[in-house]
Amino acid sequence: MNTLLLTHRACLLHEPGELHPECPDRLRAVLKALDTEEFADLIRDEAPQATVEQLSRVHPRHYVEAILAVRPAEGETMALDGDTIMSHGSAEAALRAAGAGVAAVDAVCRGEALRAFCAVRPPGHHAEPGIPMGFCLFSNAVVAARQAQHAHHILRVAILDFDVHHGNGTQACVKDDPTIFYGSTHQFPLYPGTGDRYERGIGNVVNAPLPPGADGTAFRAAWQGEILPALLAFEPGLIIISAGFDAHARDPLAQLRVREADFGWLTEQLCAVAERCCGGKVVSLLEGGYDLEALALSTAAHVRALMRA
Repeated sequence: MNTLLLTHRACLLHEPGELHPECPDRLRAVLKALDTEEFADLIRDEAPQATVEQLSRVHPRHYVEAILAVRPAEGETMALDGDTIMSHGSAEAALRAAGAGVAAVDAVCRGEALRAFCAVRPPGHHAEPGIPMGFCLFSNAVVAARQAQHAHHILRVAILDFDVHHGNGTQACVKDDPTIFYGSTHQFPLYPGTGDRYERGIGNVVNAPLPPGADGTAFRAAWQGEILPALLAFEPGLIIISAGFDAHARDPLAQLRVREADFGWLTEQLCAVAERCCGGKVVSLLEGGYDLEALALSTAAHVRALMRA
């Protein structure tokens, strides 16, 4: 079975501003990197819109409806906070970003693909149950996890996050739920200020913070020594990846020194755990990554590993 690629042109129409780092060119760079002969075997499909019901498994319904009601006029924007900005196309983009995760879970759980990558924006791992923040509107990875549990009766789902920023939103959504495991490496201290080792939820959260300047060796050691053993012990029925590539050494928003080969290595490790625990089923969703060249190279390494692992 091949790897599924889900995306939608509506994700390009989320336009938070000319100088905003979470820009449409990020997605263009990712799609260009995957539009080569090497990736010809990807199954390509359009991301559907998530439903209010699917989003409301994670976020209060009034929050979902309030976000979807924000529709600035063409060419205008509305700031939800200092970093999180919506344009005319943002609501649909957010629906497609979350909907891609839902569709990816459906495809993988039905056996239509073994693995899936969602090339979407806006990202999701900073969105808390009732608070948009950090460029994020909906918690895409948790929406996908709830779809696996609700529609496919998967008892335990693991979310693994290697974005350079801690996924405070993901953690807030799952920290009291023993059926979802959350593991994260991230630079610390750094925005959003969460992700210290003592933050363990009810034993279902493993944070492995890395100091500024940490390189691929430290990155790999954190996964090998801390997160992967806990993930194996959890025995997930599905693995979901929050694939942020801003830990790359070229990224302008942080100071880790990870390289694209390290992202490829980790993807292989996570797929190996999936083979042992859940028939190889992996769904990955794009999160951060703000140097376009590094983002393109890292995404290619990640998807290459998803396809061959």
